Amino acid sequence: MGAESPHRDYPEPVNTLRLALALAVMAAVSVGQDLNFQEAERQIVRLPPTAFTRLPAAVVRELQRRGCTIPQEVFSKTPNNAVRGQFARPGQMDWAVLCSVNGASSILVFWNGSANSPADLAVAEDKIYLQGLGGDKIGFSRGISAVGKDYITRHQVAFGGPKLPPIDHQGINDAFVGKASVVQYFFEGTWLQLAGAD
Repeated sequence: MGAESPHRDYPEPVNTLRLALALAVMAAVSVGQDLNFQEAERQIVRLPPTAFTRLPAAVVRELQRRGCTIPQEVFSKTPNNAVRGQFARPGQMDWAVLCSVNGASSILVFWNGSANSPADLAVAEDKIYLQGLGGDKIGFSRGISAVGKDYITRHQVAFGGPKLPPIDHQGINDAFVGKASVVQYFFEGTWLQLAGAD
């Protein structure tokens, strides 16, 4: 076999999706530029890993070791941003957790609930996910969720993006809630960025 990349039909990053998300962030900041975003950043609710009783104990310990807290998007009434799903393959239950350290968050994916060698992706400063909520209210709006084939294919048809690989397990929808999202999909050892909401 030659040295040709096996992923040539499935581009990794979708630059247009990144651009759309960046534009949504800039629009949210410009609309709320008179609001006190610095204070809002300090007031982001960040829960300790122990607040998530369904997380495996080994995962909780690893999150604590890394100094993670789990930032909470303001639209949900229950603890969020720690989700279970089949992110590697059908039948294997994994955990994805939004881990915030020093004002920036990334998605940690714990394969099969193991604390060994989690994937670490999509790092971004928490403050860029602040948006005005009306009046003088500002809220943190980054949220992750598990999404399946129907969601992924529906958004591919609606918004385009790279050619889809075979979809036989779940992806992680990484959303600026109410603005835009990107689906992180694990395929043949790499993470693809697929079309989410717009």
